[in-house]
Amino acid sequence: MNVVDSSGWLEYLAEEANAGLFAPAIENTAELIVPAISLYEVFKRVNQQRDEHMALTAVALMMQGQVINLDASIALSAARLSITLSLPMADSVILATARAFGATLWTQDEHFKDVEGVRFVAKRK
Repeated sequence: MNVVDSSGWLEYLAEEANAGLFAPAIENTAELIVPAISLYEVFKRVNQQRDEHMALTAVALMMQGQVINLDASIALSAARLSITLSLPMADSVILATARAFGATLWTQDEHFKDVEGVRFVAKRK
């Protein structure tokens, strides 16, 4: 199972330098877990940078995976991870969701660099 964080989705959608590194996880929709908070983050950013139509198109692609809503168990796990790893709320929810499903988290966010269960790819410019 795979979870791609918002930075990976945005990289893939914009066809940036690391897009190909996130493609295997994104395109294998049978193994793709999508935390609902990722829908929020990607929709907001694409809508700000492009337009609502493109943002909805991005969300439609994301929804080909299994969308996971934030429940009490994931929320409490995320809070613990936020405290332990000093992560922002959204990032802790995404990591908690990945861990709840035994999934690998794919990201290029530096603060995940040495976190267990994370496949970190350095951002290329």
